[in-house]
Formats: sequence, structure tokens, C-alpha cells
Amino acid sequence: MYSFSVILIAFMHNFCPAVGKTVSGLFRSDTARENNGQYITRFLYHGENGLMAYRLENVPLAVQKEARLLLFHGMEGFDNLSCLERVSAARLTITLSSEEHNETIPRQVSPQVWHVIYTDRYTCQEEETDVVIENVGFQLTMLNPDSAGNPLDHFSAEEAGLHSFYFMMILAYFVASCIYVQPLWQALNKGGPMHTVLKVLSTALLLQGLSVLFNYIHMARYARDGVGTPLMGSIAELCDMVAQVQMLYMLLSLCMGWTLSRSRKSQIKPLQWDSSPASTALALGGVVTQGALLIWEQFEDTEHHSYHAHRSLAGLLLMALRVAIALLLASVLYQIISAERSTLKRDFYLSFAKGCFLWFLCHPVLVFLSVIFNEHQKEKIITIGVILCQSISVVVLYRLFLSRSLYWEVSSLSSVTLPLTMSRGPRSRY
Repeated sequence: MYSFSVILIAFMHNFCPAVGKTVSGLFRSDTARENNGQYITRFLYHGENGLMAYRLENVPLAVQKEARLLLFHGMEGFDNLSCLERVSAARLTITLSSEEHNETIPRQVSPQVWHVIYTDRYTCQEEETDVVIENVGFQLTMLNPDSAGNPLDHFSAEEAGLHSFYFMMILAYFVASCIYVQPLWQALNKGGPMHTVLKVLSTALLLQGLSVLFNYIHMARYARDGVGTPLMGSIAELCDMVAQVQMLYMLLSLCMGWTLSRSRKSQIKPLQWDSSPASTALALGGVVTQGALLIWEQFEDTEHHSYHAHRSLAGLLLMALRVAIALLLASVLYQIISAERSTLKRDFYLSFAKGCFLWFLCHPVLVFLSVIFNEHQKEKIITIGVILCQSISVVVLYRLFLSRSLYWEVSSLSSVTLPLTMSRGPRSRY
């Protein structure tokens, strides 16, 4: 509960609207001068008939300041350019001289990112000025062509298709819940050695489902106005973060608790989750580290998507942590499987290992593989791939712990071992 509170506080502190395709704000001459241009937003256009429309609140002031928008394809080497070089390097210049204006974007052979920067007569001015410069309010709308070629699609090329994917996932969750909620509820009410594991898995699956639902609500609204419901996007990321932390703690506790305690357990008692200081410290250490990196990443990247491209230091460290955890679990499970003679029990541990590796390695592997794809495909591949892989991982673990043909047979073979139990009390029988 404490970890959840820390994540929630940090997340709400970091909350800000997403970089939407309908952007409102102020054109600030002082900011443009300090940074050789005020960065507004980015958008990935595709096809032809892409549109950028603006609306100004104080047209005479914008005309007096010679306000304009500069559009660039790429930002490589942009920081090394002087102010005048930046202005001359713009692929498209839009003069802000009317209250409303629609600008058609040149045809794109392939999807390309366009960056929008504001400048005016004061941006490249070298001498100091004591004049108080007022700001100009604006609203900027960026649209891609829809299937009919009309500029009505608020989604950037990198987001196209995610709305439909979230809808299909909600449908899949609904159908699965209708089929399995009653047997799962009965299993949870029975108690038993795997009661805590099933509760954690159910909570993680519920959080994943809520994350998909909130993302769908955000994107459904976004499809209409280009802004969406940023709070829903934030809550979706929060649900995913809590699910990640919860699963990490459970899997580390199961593996490390079993390994650290097996040499001390009596051979006539079943193995149970050992809450010794060593195993608890290892599990909590992994949870705190991952939680801190997740929060750090949110501060560095405020766009609302749960699976970032990991270009930041926090993202790279988070991927390295997941790989390290996977290697640690591989080492632990290899020792367990090597020492186990029963084929049935070895199958149990192998299935558990598959579920663990799929959960921890899917994100780093997908990020690594995404480098071979185009820019507009990376986010979709990572997002869809991670959601599917981690959902499959939870299903694998569910089948393992609920399987009457495997787990219950394994646990009844003898009273010597009961693999991966988290029960603190005497062993329960079903």
C-alpha cells in the first residue's frame, strides 16, 4: 500500500496534458528568444491532404510581432544551428496574419514527423529590449487524412490503429471474464496454498484490464477532438505501473523465497514462501528499484502511453533491470530444475519459467526489435506486443496454478515438497 501511495503521489505531481493534436497555449516571445524558437509540438503526417489549422486570439499583436510558425521534418543537428540558420532551414513557414487559417501539408511519400516551432521579430534580435512583449493565445489543430482522403483524423501515423486494438482487447477481456470469473471465484474462496498467488495474479490482470479500458476511453475522446481525456491516460499508466510492481514482487518472492529457504526446510514439510529478511529484502529491493525507475521515466516522458520507446536514461535502466531480473530468475530456476528428478515437477517449473521470462523479457526484446521498423511503427509494435505478451504470461501462470492435471497432481505426489507456495500456515487440501 505504501508503494502504491508513493507512485500515485509522484504520478499526480507529474500530471500534465498529453502532447495532443489539438494544442492550446500562448506564443511567448521571451521563450522563443531564449531558445531560438518556442517548440510547440510534433505530428506524424502520412499521405496527402494533411492539414494544420490555427486560431489566434490577438491578430493585430501577432501581425505587429511578425509572428510565424516554422515546420521542420527532422531535428538532427538542430541544436547546433544558429537562430537565423534555424529560420532559413524550415521546410514550411506559416505567417500568422489572420484569426483562422488552414494550411495543407505537402504530400508525404512515407509517414514523416513534422516539428512546429514559433518565432517572431524578437527571436533572433541580438540587442536587448526593455519593451514588455505580450503573449498571443492560440489553438493549433493537426489532422491526417482519413480513409476517404479527407483531413479529419486526429491520430498521428504512429497512433493509427491503437484505438481499434484497445477495443478488441476490451472485448477479449469481457468474453474471458464471462467464461472464467465463476471458476476463478470458486478457487479463490476455497483458500489453499496458492490462494495468495491467485489473488495477486487476479489483481494484476484486473489492473491490466483497467489500463486498457482507460486508454480506450482516452483515445475514443481523442478521435473526436484531438485532446482526449488526459486524466484517463494518466490513470491507465498508473494501473500498468502498479501491475508491473505487483507481479515483480510476487515472482521474486516465489523464486527467491524458495531458493533461500530450501536448504533449511525439513524434508517432511512442504516448501512454503519464506518471509525471511534475506528473501524479503531481495523482493522489496527489486520492487523499489523498478518503481523508482518507472516514476523517473514518467517525469522524463509525459506523453500518455504505457510502453515508452526508452530513449531516456531511466528507460534504458528499466530495460536493463528487467533483463537482469530475468537472468536472476533463470539462474534460480535452473538450479531448481537441475536438482529435480520428477518429470512432472520439472514440467511445472519449466512452465513457470516460461511465464516469468515472457513477462520480463517481452518489453526489452520488442524495444530492441523495433529498431528495424520505421518511426511510425515502433510505438504500435511495442504497445501491442507488450500487452499481448504479458496477458499471455498471466494466462500461462493461471493455467499452471489452477491446473488439476499438473499442479494438484504434483502437490499430492508426496509431502516432501510443495512447489512455490506462499501459504504461511499449514498446507490446505482441496
